[in-house]
Amino acid sequence: MKAIEVTGRIDAQGNLILDEPIQGISYPHPVRVIVLVPEQAETQEYDPDDTPVEEIKASLKRALQQAKAGQRLPLSQMWDGIDAE
Repeated sequence: MKAIEVTGRIDAQGNLILDEPIQGISYPHPVRVIVLVPEQAETQEYDPDDTPVEEIKASLKRALQQAKAGQRLPLSQMWDGIDAE
C-alpha cells in the first residue's frame, strides 16, 4: 500500500474536500482514508503576518516567469533596502 499525504477540509455536510487533486494514480481507485483532526489546543490562531498560500503561489509563478525571461536582480542588490535586526 502506498501512502500519499494531502491536506483538505471537512465541509458542513461532512464531506472531505482536498486542497489539491491527487497526482500519480489512475482513477477510479479504491483508497483508505485516515483523518487527523487537530485538538483544540493544536489549532493555530490567525497570524496576520502569515501570507496566504495562493498569494505565495502567484508570487513564485511570477518569479519563475521573470527568471525565464532573464529579468533577474544581481545578488549584490538583493538585500538593498532590507533592515535586518
